[in-house]
Amino acid sequence: MTEQHEQPAHTFERGTDGPKVIVVGVDGSDSSMRAAAYASGLARRQHALLAVVYVQPVLAAGAALGVPVAETTDEIAEDLVAQIREAAERVKGIFEVRWEFHTFRGDPYNGLVQAADELKADAVVVGASEQAGHRIIGSVAVRLVKAGRWPVTVVP
Repeated sequence: MTEQHEQPAHTFERGTDGPKVIVVGVDGSDSSMRAAAYASGLARRQHALLAVVYVQPVLAAGAALGVPVAETTDEIAEDLVAQIREAAERVKGIFEVRWEFHTFRGDPYNGLVQAADELKADAVVVGASEQAGHRIIGSVAVRLVKAGRWPVTVVP
């Protein structure tokens, strides 16, 4: 006796796979803004939430000398939000992207790891380092890739 099982027809499922949350690290540098543009395109095509993350550096030495570090980094965060809102307004009605802005404190690597964990990121996008010293000690992007916890896209 031979049993035959009918195979269901395979249909392509549009919009059911892929990332639901894409984290992009921004710091105001040209490469981080290119990373944000790239990540917004990914988020738009995947109908994913774009979580824009700025990690405010904690500069203990500057604070010890009386430099208003927190105020300066708050101003940078506010400026980044303004730039992102302006860019979102320019493409409103053409491209729709759900996005939110998050600020974490600490060094960029640990801040992005914390953000990706807390926001349950499916992917992380960062800009390539523009600092020469990172060739020796490793950039944030390289450290994120080595962590191997999320797919990481590094935008030049």
